[in-house]
Amino acid sequence: MPVWLLDEDARRPEMRTHAARALQIRGLHGEILIEELEHLGRQRFAGVRPVLFLTQEETVKTISRHRDRLAPLYRFSLPRKDIVDALQHKHGFQCLAEQHDAPIPKLVHVTTQLDLAALGGLRFPAVVKPGERNAGYSRQFKKAYRVESAEEAGNLVRRILAAMPDVVVQEWIEGPDSNIHFCLQYLDQQGNVVASFTGRKIRSWPPAVGGTASCTAAPEAHAELSAITERFFQAAGVVGMAGMEYKRDSRTGAFRMVEPTIGRTDYQEEVATLNGANLPRVAYSCELGLPIPMAVPSTRSISWRVRSDDTRSAMLQGQSPAQGWPDDSRVVDALWRWTDPAPFLLQSMWRVGRALRKRFSRPLMPSRVEGSRP
Repeated sequence: MPVWLLDEDARRPEMRTHAARALQIRGLHGEILIEELEHLGRQRFAGVRPVLFLTQEETVKTISRHRDRLAPLYRFSLPRKDIVDALQHKHGFQCLAEQHDAPIPKLVHVTTQLDLAALGGLRFPAVVKPGERNAGYSRQFKKAYRVESAEEAGNLVRRILAAMPDVVVQEWIEGPDSNIHFCLQYLDQQGNVVASFTGRKIRSWPPAVGGTASCTAAPEAHAELSAITERFFQAAGVVGMAGMEYKRDSRTGAFRMVEPTIGRTDYQEEVATLNGANLPRVAYSCELGLPIPMAVPSTRSISWRVRSDDTRSAMLQGQSPAQGWPDDSRVVDALWRWTDPAPFLLQSMWRVGRALRKRFSRPLMPSRVEGSRP
């Protein structure tokens, strides 16, 4: 099937893929995105009404708010706007999870310093993170922080409040990164789960608080996590592409919810496809009313990694990069493909360029002025 890839930066490595036709647009969110999609829908895609796959939270937020303008031009499935907004915010998700008795750690939402008193009701350690994605926050702070006490949390939150008045402090779920699992699903317009896949992380970057560096299939947890995920999504009114991250608490063995992904593909989507659960293909078929393709499980477990992130994570933790993989698993790189080498090669050139610039931009030691003491 023909695929188009839209991005505002034509230089990105992904835009060199052979798997899609690259189209540069002016923006990925806000009114600019809607105008660009309207223009493409009426010109290049006139009479086609293609299936729209989203990949970023801000894009989902924009499409959700302007869905009526785009529905005549594109096919896509999203929950109601209020559900999208709630699930994209950590406190909104917390409220829905508690409302539907889902397994989730206790959380305190901080918008002013007056809210800091509630930190005393948490069990520490805890994790501090922004209530939702925020560019101002990202420029000054890490994705998340582990804190060991209410005092440490309060000091950190006070600094963050100066950048954004929207912070959450949530009880930490004990266990290594390999205890982090995810369940990716596609739900049709009636809320029925059409496809579901469960995987787990091997390593994160940075360790403990970062994104996926490597992951694999987790069939041993599929029945439990698929059922929990389906029950919550159906109760909350979720349709379309969705996913839920969990962590198994090493103290109790129970899975606890971490965060959802709503209305877009997940970073781990490819490991599902490699293992026979092609959720984007299922979504495409549902949107067009075509027969749902049968899942074709791989005869051998396939794992997936972002090579540079996974290597750094392993080294920082004193592990071998080969450590932690299932014994029978074949490991696939996130970017490298013999049949599609350009994205990997371009990203590698970027890394080399950054390393050289960093190396040669260091200030030289001042030479000794003639006549001065050595």
